[in-house]
Amino acid sequence: MTRIFITGNAGSGKTTLAKHVGKLLDLPVFGLDEIVWQPGWRKSSDDWRTEKIAELVSRQAWVIEGVSITVMKAADFVIFLDVDRRTSFVRCARRNWRYLFRSRPGLPENCPEILIIPKLIKIIWNFPARVRPGILAALAERTDTSWIVRKPTDLEVAFQALVNEPRTRLLER
Repeated sequence: MTRIFITGNAGSGKTTLAKHVGKLLDLPVFGLDEIVWQPGWRKSSDDWRTEKIAELVSRQAWVIEGVSITVMKAADFVIFLDVDRRTSFVRCARRNWRYLFRSRPGLPENCPEILIIPKLIKIIWNFPARVRPGILAALAERTDTSWIVRKPTDLEVAFQALVNEPRTRLLER
């Protein structure tokens, strides 16, 4: 059993990394945006979100990207993309430009980026003070199965650990 959770601020590279890790380790990849958002950028109800996340984490193997303490606790390995606000803003702008008037992959219908830009700016800006401390606290309890990625060499260390982990041990977890 292999369960890998990739978390971080909006625009940190979670989706890109999750796809890469999933392909590398031949694991199914899921994004929490599909659970958090409903068409028209409406937030899903707490009950529905809890149920869907429980269904995902009950699977034997996965790579999930997003922000969720529940998923983090269920994961065998966690990668936290701890990038600065500037990087998040630049990456979001680059990504969102292509999807200004339509939904990007991994989102429900009728979720064009132009409708969420003010909220996205707020999310990115507030992440270091509101969300990051909780992630870091949770990761402090699992230093042998988590990586905080702040620069490319940190990501290389995480990749090597995942790739070099004996496949039989990965499957037994």
